[in-house]
Amino acid sequence: MPSSPSLATGPSTTFRNRRADLLLLLAAVALALWVTSGMWRDPNTRMITVNSSDQALFEWLLAFGGHAVTHGENPLFTHLINVPDGVNLAVNTSITAYAVVFAPLTYLAGPPATFLVILTLNLAATAVAWYWLLSRQLVASRLAAGVGGLFIAYCPAMVSHANAHLNWTAGWLVPLLIWGVLRLRRPGRAIAGGVVLSVLVAVAFSIAAEGLFFTALAVALFLLVWALHPVRRAEVRAALPSFLRGLGVTALVSGVLLAYPLWLHFAGPQRFHGTGFDPMIHSEDIAAYGSYPRRSLAGWAGLGTSLAPNPTEENSFFGIPLLLLAVACFVLLWRRADRAFRATLTALGVTAVVFAVLSWGPTAKWNGRRTDQLLPFGVLDNLPVVNAALPSRLALVVAPVIGLLLAYAVDTLRARPPRHRSTQLAWAIGFAAALLPLLPTPLLTSVREPIPAFITSGAWQRYVSPGGVLTPLPLTVDLYPDGQRWQAYALAHRQGEFRIPAGFFLGPGGPEGRGRIGPVPRTFSALMDQAGRTGLVPIVTDGSIREARADLHYWGVETVVLADRVHGAKFDVDEEAVRRTATALLGPPERVEDVWIWRVPPP
Repeated sequence: MPSSPSLATGPSTTFRNRRADLLLLLAAVALALWVTSGMWRDPNTRMITVNSSDQALFEWLLAFGGHAVTHGENPLFTHLINVPDGVNLAVNTSITAYAVVFAPLTYLAGPPATFLVILTLNLAATAVAWYWLLSRQLVASRLAAGVGGLFIAYCPAMVSHANAHLNWTAGWLVPLLIWGVLRLRRPGRAIAGGVVLSVLVAVAFSIAAEGLFFTALAVALFLLVWALHPVRRAEVRAALPSFLRGLGVTALVSGVLLAYPLWLHFAGPQRFHGTGFDPMIHSEDIAAYGSYPRRSLAGWAGLGTSLAPNPTEENSFFGIPLLLLAVACFVLLWRRADRAFRATLTALGVTAVVFAVLSWGPTAKWNGRRTDQLLPFGVLDNLPVVNAALPSRLALVVAPVIGLLLAYAVDTLRARPPRHRSTQLAWAIGFAAALLPLLPTPLLTSVREPIPAFITSGAWQRYVSPGGVLTPLPLTVDLYPDGQRWQAYALAHRQGEFRIPAGFFLGPGGPEGRGRIGPVPRTFSALMDQAGRTGLVPIVTDGSIREARADLHYWGVETVVLADRVHGAKFDVDEEAVRRTATALLGPPERVEDVWIWRVPPP
C-alpha cells in the first residue's frame, strides 16, 4: 500500500495547498448544484423524471425514520405499510443514519427538501472525501488529487445514480472506509483504529449495505493481490500482526453495533434471500464500457446510448477515449514505477478486471444481444449475500480504480514532465478528449403530482381511526407511489399515523423463496392496477366483488381514496377507469375535499 506523499512545507506551500483545497470544495459544490439544479427551484413541486418511484421511497424513508426515532418506534421494522405483515427495513435500504441526522430538517422543510439536500451533499462530499484521501495519503499533487476526486464523484455511474439513489450516491463512505483499513496497519493502533473503522462500517451498513459489501470485496481483493506480490512480502509480514488485531477489534465492535440489524436482516420476520430484481436484466452490457451516458455532454450531443437496464443504472459508460486514457496511464505508471509501486498497480489492475467481468452478469451480453456464454457471476449467483447483489453495480468499483490511475498519472506527469512539448500536449489532449464528453448535465426533472388537500389539510383524520388503514387507488407499489408520499407528508407534519396495504419495498413472495418488489397481488389490487394501466374497466362479477371486499377486510381498510390526479411512475394513470371500477366493486363514492372516498364497513 502506498504511504503518505512527502510534501514540502513552508508558508507559500501551505497557502497554495489551502487555496487548492478551497477550489476543490467550490468545484465539488458547484457541480453538485449543477447536477441537481432542476429541483432547487422548488423541491416540493419538482421531482426526478426517470425515477420518481425511488425518490418517493427515499422521501418516505426519511419521514418514517425521523418519526420512528422521535416517537420511540423501531426504525428497522414497520407495520405502517404492507399491513398486516409489515416490512423488514433491515433487508431494504433504510438510510436510518440519514433519517436521524436530518430529522430536524425533515420536520422543518419536509421530506422533499431533505431528500434534495442529502443528494446534493452526497455528490459534493464524495468529491471532497476522495480528494482528501488522495491528497493526504496517495499523491503529492493537489491537482492530481482534484482530478481523481472530481472524476470519481461525477463519473457516469454516480450521475446516473443521482436519479434518486441516496444510498449509492453516498460515495464519500468509500474513501473513509479505505482510510480506516489503512490505519489498521499502524502498530499500537489496533483498538483505536478498530473502533473507528467499526463506526464507519455501522454507518455504511445503515446507508448502503450493498455498497459496503462491494467495498469490502474490492478492498479484500486489492489487499490480497498486493500482499502476494514478492516485493511486498517483508512489509506484509511486519504489518500483519497489527492489521489482524485491528481487524479483530473491528469485527467485534461492528458485531455489537450491528447485532440487531444483522439478526433482522438474516433471521428476522419478512426476510428473504436473493433480490426482487432479475440479474439477467441488471447486468452490464460489455459494449456499455465504451459507450457514453445520457446525462453528459456526449449524451446531450446525441452520442448517448440505451444499453443500461434503466437510466439509473449506467454503471460503466466510460467511453472509448477514457478507456484508452486509462490504459495509457497504466502503461506510463508501470514504466516509471519502482518494483514496490508496481505491486499497487498490479492490485489495481486485477481489481478492475475482476469487477468488470463480474458486472457482466450470469451470461455475456454485447450491444443488447445476450449470448449463452456462462460468466463467473453465473457460478457465484447462488452464494448467500452474493445472490442479493445486482451484477451491473459491481462496475461501480471500476470507476474509482480509473480515478486512482488518473490521479497517479497526473501526479507523475507533474513531478517528471515529458521532455518534449509535443508529448505534453498529447497528454493534455488525451485527458480533455476523455473527460470533457463525460461532464455531467443536470438531472431531468418534471412537475410532481400535488398531494391532495384531503391529506395536507388533515381531513383524512375524520375518516380513519388512529393508526387505522387507508388505501389510495391504485394500491401503493413502485408504479403508484402516492400512498407512501401521502404517509410521508402526514408523518413529517405531525398529523399522526395511518397505515396502508402494499407499498414499495422488497419482501418475500418471489419465485423459489426469493424476494420480490412489493406484496403478492390480490384480487382488489390487481383489478385497480388493470384499470389504471389500461384505461379499461374490467368485468366485475359477484365473485370478484366478494373477493375484493374480502381483501379490504384482510387489510383492515377503513377508507379507500382516489385522488383527482394519480401519479404513475412509468405511465399515465386513467383515474376515470379506476373510479368506475371501484364504484362497481364498492358502490358510489363520496366527494371529500379533492378526492373520492369509499367507506368500508366492518365485516
